[in-house]
Amino acid sequence: MPAEPARSVHTTWLYTLGSIVFFIGFLDAIVMLTMLEAYTATGDPATAVLVLLTLVASATQIRYCWFLRAGRGGGLPHPGWTAALLVPAASVWVLGLFVPGAELTAAVPLWAAASVLACLLPTPRRRTLLFANIGLFVSHPILTGWITGVPFSIIGSSDLWVFGFFAAMVPLMLLSSLWWWEVVVRLDRNRRTAAELAVTQERLRFASDLHDIQGHHLQVISLKAELAERLLEVDPEAAREHIHETRLIAKQALEETRSLVAGYRQVAFDDELENAREVLTASGAACDLRLGALPADAAARSALASVVREATTNILRHSEATAVTIEVATTGGFTELRIVNDGVTDVAASGAAGASAGGRAGAEAQGSGLAGLRERLAAVGGALETVTDAARGRFELRATVPVGEQVEA
Repeated sequence: MPAEPARSVHTTWLYTLGSIVFFIGFLDAIVMLTMLEAYTATGDPATAVLVLLTLVASATQIRYCWFLRAGRGGGLPHPGWTAALLVPAASVWVLGLFVPGAELTAAVPLWAAASVLACLLPTPRRRTLLFANIGLFVSHPILTGWITGVPFSIIGSSDLWVFGFFAAMVPLMLLSSLWWWEVVVRLDRNRRTAAELAVTQERLRFASDLHDIQGHHLQVISLKAELAERLLEVDPEAAREHIHETRLIAKQALEETRSLVAGYRQVAFDDELENAREVLTASGAACDLRLGALPADAAARSALASVVREATTNILRHSEATAVTIEVATTGGFTELRIVNDGVTDVAASGAAGASAGGRAGAEAQGSGLAGLRERLAAVGGALETVTDAARGRFELRATVPVGEQVEA
């Protein structure tokens, strides 16, 4: 996986791993209890050894489940781990051939170990291993009866259906759980891609507008400067005129560039709110937009639009938010903008500014993000406040500006 999964994806993996470990541990517990019951009844030392080997096999199976995070066909870990997985289970399988009454129980550890191993193999090899595993599981009672001289009876075995059912469910449960885990990872990857594309698209739009302005003016400036250079010795007055025109063109380019940047920064407040909702929704976060009366003052609206844009950018780039609430309300002579998200991951390490960015890049956000917003709001008589709820993983950014006249949203 190229990117580190989000917190919600990591939580999904913990649930998936927990269900796998519980199922395999439950099956191994049934096997060991059955063997202990047999040992209590017979006192056979070989049965005691089977119990100990089964315990070791169960521990290695549970530990090996951590490698399943790579997904189906994700590849095997270090050969030492694979050997640790198979050797105890295979030892139980072989020793069980010589212990009457262990026809079924001794075959289960190797069946479970091979099922876990098969998940990490490519599909053709996985199928081959599973079919071979079925053969080993079915042949064990037959071989045990032939070696011990006590034929295995399907009718007389009350444990056959229990072990058979749970054994059949092991590979099905493993493969279906990993399939669901892969779906969640793919969805999270697509969500991140959508967020990156939204930011990239806006950058490309601005870059295209800037190129249209600067490209034309720079080309004219280059031609005028070249012509002035040629005329400098021949016709100084004409060269001086071209230099003067070059200065005017440069000034015009500078003014148009400033206008472009100002227009980019001063998008209508209500449009900025709608854009934020669309972008956040496209990134996979549920965005709840609640609008009351908006301030009529252009400077106040521009400052609040900057807050929306900065907060949205931080959520897209750094947060793992799944739910965002944007609320505009007017009370007590002030218009208040509240932006709340649930994407905080490392509040203690990065401070309040880092919390707005999901716990990463906190110092950068503090230096160029929130500090700049506070200055813009202070210029229109407003203020910026941040509230972090580490226990609930929530961050709230609250901006206020004087009301003045109101405009209904």
